[in-house]
Amino acid sequence: MNVLGSTARNTWRVSAEKVDLVRPDIAPQIVEFPAKPRGISLDLGRTAILVIDMQNDFCHPDGWLASIGVDVTPARAPIAPLVRLLPELREAGVPVLRVNWGNRSDLLNISPALHAVYDPEGRNVGLGSPLPSNGSPVLEAGSWAAATVDELAPCGDDILVDKYRMSGFWDTPLDSILRNLGVTTLLFAGVNVDQCVMCTLQDANFLGYDCILLDDCCATTSPEFCEQATLYNVRQCFGFVASSTALSAALADGKGRG
Repeated sequence: MNVLGSTARNTWRVSAEKVDLVRPDIAPQIVEFPAKPRGISLDLGRTAILVIDMQNDFCHPDGWLASIGVDVTPARAPIAPLVRLLPELREAGVPVLRVNWGNRSDLLNISPALHAVYDPEGRNVGLGSPLPSNGSPVLEAGSWAAATVDELAPCGDDILVDKYRMSGFWDTPLDSILRNLGVTTLLFAGVNVDQCVMCTLQDANFLGYDCILLDDCCATTSPEFCEQATLYNVRQCFGFVASSTALSAALADGKGRG
């Protein structure tokens, strides 16, 4: 029989006489590690990581936020832990999804309210405007401005999803992709933790995903109290907070059980 499907985790087997709808088994790879408010076990075979907005416009000194006077130093903090963690997750077979803000060049799906977030007077560097440093259009899909920072350049199997709001699920194929991959548990990383990361995590929770925020792989350019409130709300209402070092230790221990 022949196989139909875009991912090995969700296929049919077909012939001229028969269609086999039984999905393939995914062997469990269970790891345990400490988290807040309680320790957790998860199946790596049902897990993916969302790396949100680690882009030049948000994290590079020549990007958008820096051009409007924001200190992007805090936004670069997740780079080092993600450089270490992502290869470990890929080695374990965990899909890496890059959820980047990448607008249409004509901005036809962007409302005035979104334009106003960083250009409230309509006369400064806003969505689609050329950056003062290199002329790249702000957060336009395919541009330098919207690209992932060089240190975290995507590998061949990474999955790119463009988003157009603070939530990576709104008006994007993210949910469909994750369900096709058989994913039920999501790890969250990126910036800003109190804005795009939090909005995406909340929507994931509403859609029924298990949500784990990796606190050392997230950051924000907002005041510290914004991050503290986010961490509180995640562990209180929407999921769990853990460190990438704890996850890495669990992966290295090789204590996954079937």
